[in-house]
Amino acid sequence: MKKLITYLIGIMMTVDLAANSMIIRIAEIKVYPQYLNEYLSYVNEVDSLSMERESGVVCLFPMQSVEDSTQIRILEIYSSEKAYLSHLKTEHFQKYKKSTLHMVKNMKLPVMKPLDPETMKLIFKK
Repeated sequence: MKKLITYLIGIMMTVDLAANSMIIRIAEIKVYPQYLNEYLSYVNEVDSLSMERESGVVCLFPMQSVEDSTQIRILEIYSSEKAYLSHLKTEHFQKYKKSTLHMVKNMKLPVMKPLDPETMKLIFKK
């Protein structure tokens, strides 16, 4: 019984430490209407390539506003700051950045923040 309790506490601590080292970033992007479909195509491509090839990318998920489809919020979650910085150097991200620069009307990126377990629960619940 004592071993089981020690094991469970170890698992809980590991999950807690992992949650605290993760990085969340939310990109708010306004796209010119004429480029919307093309932009979304690029976003989905870079998202799927990142998830497939980069173990440090936990989530890259674009969400369109219901009121205005050209308003896009991209939820980015990385296992660490190192994973985030590595992601920026990948070929597929560089291609996306170069190809979509003229499509974006406005971009806001809040400062990256480590995720606490409560924030993670809220994000994954939504």
